[in-house]
Amino acid sequence: MDRYAVIGNPVSHSRSPQIHAAFASATAQDMDYGRLLAPLDGFAQVVAEFRAGGGRGANVTVPFKEAAFSLSAILSERARAAGAVNTLRFDAEGLFGDNTDGAGLVADLRKNLQVALTGKRILLVGAGGAARGVLQPLVAERPALLVITNRSDQKARTLASVAGGPVIARRFEDIQGEAFNIVINATSASLAGEVPPLPTGLFLPGALAYDMMYARDDTPFMAWARAQRAARITDGLGMLVEQAAESFFIWRGICPDTAPVLAMLRAAS
Repeated sequence: MDRYAVIGNPVSHSRSPQIHAAFASATAQDMDYGRLLAPLDGFAQVVAEFRAGGGRGANVTVPFKEAAFSLSAILSERARAAGAVNTLRFDAEGLFGDNTDGAGLVADLRKNLQVALTGKRILLVGAGGAARGVLQPLVAERPALLVITNRSDQKARTLASVAGGPVIARRFEDIQGEAFNIVINATSASLAGEVPPLPTGLFLPGALAYDMMYARDDTPFMAWARAQRAARITDGLGMLVEQAAESFFIWRGICPDTAPVLAMLRAAS
């Protein structure tokens, strides 16, 4: 049986094992998928031990996506653009690193949520690995404007400078008075029970608030957006399922149907 895993810290909350078990069952793939908690300074060792023990590949979650990028001997174009890796495949030539986050986010927005991105004003909150992973796929959808906002102005400006297209950087306090069709939280603040210090009045009529984190109940960002009267509010569970399907294809060469799996997870929440 081929072995795969999700590696992170924390990782006990991850629903990736359920998702990949469902994909494997639906596509008749003989594989096992588990969780691996890596020490903050021990990611490379965990990967090496898992590979030596017969592992075929892994998903990578916070805070190791940049470490996975550095560890990869071969990188996909979208991983290079993101500067981060969330999918590892163990090949004879070495570690192959890819990034399926952006494809997963766009698929969730367009397919599951029926949200058009072309011509829209998008606010991307955060400038870390998660934001880098989704930036280029969002730009490829041709928004009218994409603003990256972050505590560190330099970090946001660096990310905007390599994005191309209508992308600008702003500090949190500098977006006061602006409003958007889509506000995406790409920070990990929700994992710590916090909300980025965003100003009020960010949501245009009909706007979507999207937290790339997921939880059984509202994340802190979702609760904040609800208080701000955003028209639509969702977490990143659909993104998780869609990016997992991309990873599954990288490993197994099969595109699984995501709709039944997403419905199963929503029903279990």
